[in-house]
Amino acid sequence: MILLTVFGQVVFKWQADVMEAMPQGLSERFWFMVRVAINPWIIASYGSAFLASLFWWLALRTLDLSHAYPFTTLSYVLVLVASALFFREVITAPKIIGMILIIAGMIVASRG
Repeated sequence: MILLTVFGQVVFKWQADVMEAMPQGLSERFWFMVRVAINPWIIASYGSAFLASLFWWLALRTLDLSHAYPFTTLSYVLVLVASALFFREVITAPKIIGMILIIAGMIVASRG
């Protein structure tokens, strides 16, 4: 579920970077949004979100919500790493500290 979520976010960002700018006119904006909606990569992102929700449903059939939900924060960590790898975004000291706090919080929250 987490990997599918991360995939969707990375693909959305990638496609946002490679698509042309939003046009000015109302009609042009409409057709731009149609092109976005039928873009195969955007559709794959929607599909990954749907599959992620199915996997989440399966996880919740066997785990308590209060135990499973903290693990979803791993998507923040993985998106940060993916943004550095694929988009050359800078991972700063505050971001590293934030990742450490997120992981520590996930560990604490998922126990007990």
